[in-house]
Amino acid sequence: MIPMAIFDIPVTLGPVQSRPPGPPKLQPPELRTAQQETLAQPRFRYDPATRLLVAVVNLVYGRPASIAKFKVLEILAPVPYQAWERVAYHAFTRLHRYNAVARRVLDAIAEARAQQDNEAWHLLIMESLLAAGGFKQGLIRYRLLPRLMAGPYRLLCWTLLVVRPAWSYRLNASFEDHAEHEYMSFVAAHRELESRSYDRQALAGYGQYRSVADLLRQVGHDERIHKLESVDALRHPEIG
Repeated sequence: MIPMAIFDIPVTLGPVQSRPPGPPKLQPPELRTAQQETLAQPRFRYDPATRLLVAVVNLVYGRPASIAKFKVLEILAPVPYQAWERVAYHAFTRLHRYNAVARRVLDAIAEARAQQDNEAWHLLIMESLLAAGGFKQGLIRYRLLPRLMAGPYRLLCWTLLVVRPAWSYRLNASFEDHAEHEYMSFVAAHRELESRSYDRQALAGYGQYRSVADLLRQVGHDERIHKLESVDALRHPEIG
């Protein structure tokens, strides 16, 4: 049974926001500042599940960061939000009237979908960069295996949310922290990205950036926002 207490958070009723805004788009100086902030901060102390997930990805795709490896991370990144949306939807079907709890469930569904949309953009960005670089993606290694890894990860996120929501949010915060640091460290290690262009027309819906370096900095900052959203969820007294 899905615990309704997950959504029993006081809210002020008002117009339903069907599509929450995504992470803020930063200007070039702000992107550089965001990168410096990330690199100056230590990584989270990851839980066993996050360490295992990162270890498996490193084992299959190598320890060094790369655009191809980022694609794998972006296939895994929306998994928690998909699980949360599913739990919220099932919770919504158990409600019989519009009240504060119903509104919170609707907001949870909208938030999860907005986060998935943002992660979908990240995946499209990686696909575009790989295509521009002529990278040959093997069917098994870059298409089948990431989706096979996503299955157990989805089940884990769903189970943790039902058993103890805080564990699911902490897991996602750790994974997003890992992604944030990987993107920012990758840009810092590859100065040539500062002068490399990308397909601005194909990615116009995400924003306009001066170079691949700024594009990846924005993706890294997005991951920070997702991390902070999960951390903020832990501050609710109902999330035990």
